[in-house]
Amino acid sequence: MSRPRPTLTHVNDRSSVVDLVTADSCTLPVVDAHRVETVRGAMPAQETVEDLAQVFGLLADPGRLRLIAALLEGGEMCVCDLAAATGHRMSAASHALRLLRAHNVVKVRRAGRMAYYRLADSHVRLLFDLAITHIGHEEKDRSDG
Repeated sequence: MSRPRPTLTHVNDRSSVVDLVTADSCTLPVVDAHRVETVRGAMPAQETVEDLAQVFGLLADPGRLRLIAALLEGGEMCVCDLAAATGHRMSAASHALRLLRAHNVVKVRRAGRMAYYRLADSHVRLLFDLAITHIGHEEKDRSDG
């Protein structure tokens, strides 16, 4: 079921009032037109947002996160070692690593029949560390409340 679109009524140069108020909205929503336009102008391009969603989607899988954590701790590792360290089957680890490689999260180096994986760059560590820090704040907030 689609909700009716709110209509905007002009109040002054900087704001508008929404005529139609839905149950999950403010009693008197006010839109700061200048701020909205500034934010819209600063938003990343649609393609960038879609690429970002793909990266976060890749990182949303616990199995792939375990592989990334193993690479963060162990550096370059072969598929056998990664599977053993993370509790994956070899085929599952290999499949997850192919996905991560396809999206430039990890890189592979081949030596004969062996494939050694490493993180593509330091940005992955930064994302991982920031997420861990963020979770720590959430856990602290829950225990304080």
